[in-house]
Amino acid sequence: MSFDMPIYHQPDFSKEMFVDAPDAVYAPVKQDGVVPDNYHSTSMYPEYFKINGKWKLAEESRMDSCVILRDDGRLDVVEPRNVKIGDQVILGRSERCEDGIYMHCHGFESEEERIDDQFVFRQGRSRETSYARDYDKLFELLKYEKAHGGKIVWVMGPAFAFDADARNAMSALIDNGYAQAVMAGNALATHDLEGAYLHTALGQDIYTQRSVPNGHYNHLDVCNKVRESGSIEQFIKDQNLNDGIICSCVRNHVPIVLAGSIRDDGPLPEVIGDVYEAAAAMRDQLRDCTTVICLATMLHTIATGNMTPSFRVLKDGTVRPVYFYAVDADEFVVNKLTDRGSLSATTVVTNVQDFITLVAKGLNVI
Repeated sequence: MSFDMPIYHQPDFSKEMFVDAPDAVYAPVKQDGVVPDNYHSTSMYPEYFKINGKWKLAEESRMDSCVILRDDGRLDVVEPRNVKIGDQVILGRSERCEDGIYMHCHGFESEEERIDDQFVFRQGRSRETSYARDYDKLFELLKYEKAHGGKIVWVMGPAFAFDADARNAMSALIDNGYAQAVMAGNALATHDLEGAYLHTALGQDIYTQRSVPNGHYNHLDVCNKVRESGSIEQFIKDQNLNDGIICSCVRNHVPIVLAGSIRDDGPLPEVIGDVYEAAAAMRDQLRDCTTVICLATMLHTIATGNMTPSFRVLKDGTVRPVYFYAVDADEFVVNKLTDRGSLSATTVVTNVQDFITLVAKGLNVI
């Protein structure tokens, strides 16, 4: 089995609906951080705007943002809070050419791939779903991304750090080039470093799962030690650590974005406490991603889904899909993602420790 990248089919702009459509309308921002009334809010799909009689693709789209027409004709997608006085924001709430705006939801489908039957018995993804085909496709996708210079971003909750096999599997994936960025919170990094330093996570031995005396102090002591060292990288050097997820990221120069939470202990020095700065740092890593895999973290998964488009325009102008996976033991979490409109996500309902071990084995890195 090999991976075949889907071909993108742009709209047929010779059709009457496109030819007869008006140019998109725009209005200036009059106050920093406040968009004009009736502004157009973007989606994760490719969206085209008719500018001076020609349809143009907004190349960096994402959910719940606005589109700014620059003086040079470029279309920038910007969060409403980041607009500046004088920015020309495109207006219109329709998406089928009425306002010079068109949302292209089926660009990666050929006509024969579309299902005509409006009733499909199994539309959701549950524990009863067979995931064998999903795993096979994921293995081939990750091999393709590695071979073709794709960017694989992993978004992780702390559950990984509690299991030795999961830590080893994720570490092996990073060491073998299957991760170009990791996004998480303070907990994942703290407990993974706790595993490397003290062989526990939340005070339980990561191998036997037995609680150790005064183990509830362990992650607090790790936070304190890292802060004493001044950075995660220096702490790893100071303590001569070499196992686990964070050590692998540092060793392979894989960027780590740690978004803070109001409940964080410590936190570690690299944790970004300002939520908007954290979102911007996450967005920077997602800007050129091609595959995103979110594991056991509902809020980070939904936030990442909102920031991630369903497509990417490559340097040569080729449009390709962005693959998005959401993995969680709770069906509610993965359903929450699709309920919010991230319909291009592949969801897998399973224990993430088992998932990552299967992926590592499927890619022959362990």
